[in-house]
Amino acid sequence: MSLQTPNGEPLTLIIDFDSTFTRVEALDELARIALAEHPDQQAIVARIQALTDRGMAGELPVDKSLRQRLQLLQAHRHHLQPLIELLHRQVTASVQRNRDFFRTHHKDIYIVSNGFAEFIAPVVAPYGLAASHVLANRFTFDEKGSITGLDTTLPLSRAGGKAQAVSELGLAAEKWVIGDGYTDYQIKEAGQARQFIAFTENIARPKVLAVADWQAHNFDEIIEKIKK
Repeated sequence: MSLQTPNGEPLTLIIDFDSTFTRVEALDELARIALAEHPDQQAIVARIQALTDRGMAGELPVDKSLRQRLQLLQAHRHHLQPLIELLHRQVTASVQRNRDFFRTHHKDIYIVSNGFAEFIAPVVAPYGLAASHVLANRFTFDEKGSITGLDTTLPLSRAGGKAQAVSELGLAAEKWVIGDGYTDYQIKEAGQARQFIAFTENIARPKVLAVADWQAHNFDEIIEKIKK
């Protein structure tokens, strides 16, 4: 069964991951895990959170935000499994309530994130979303398994990358973008979506709300809008 707009047109949902599909920002949580024994854990995590907030509010280009956060992380491959386990428990409440909706319409839903496929794909899989429907960054590792950065050949590693990644899908259907960050709005701004929906179940950013077509307090409201 394919998704359709209220007007009966084919519809694709483009959904952000951090603070939208999940309640939390994954890199912030990875920092807490990786720096658990570090004497300056709280201060470093606070710096990472500040960079996250500036990036999501559109105050710092996403490529700079990502690189600066990764430099502070000091994370290793073995930190990823504890992060994945935590993120499974932190899936947004209305996503959990509507698991059947995601499973039924998985072919018409994409996760588009400046986060990393290594932890996103396992978290969305129980909701029927295949790895091929996860557009995200990928970590780079050294020979000891330490995270050294990100694969800069991927569009999501660069400013404007979300719009480019959606464009490369070549989707003919109407697209609605759902997210909490300014980078989500930029998909619509670039002409790659009909509507941008500010998702505020977990966080509301005034600059993002100012450019949204409408606000969704949870996924129930989005599903109800589709059904009308």
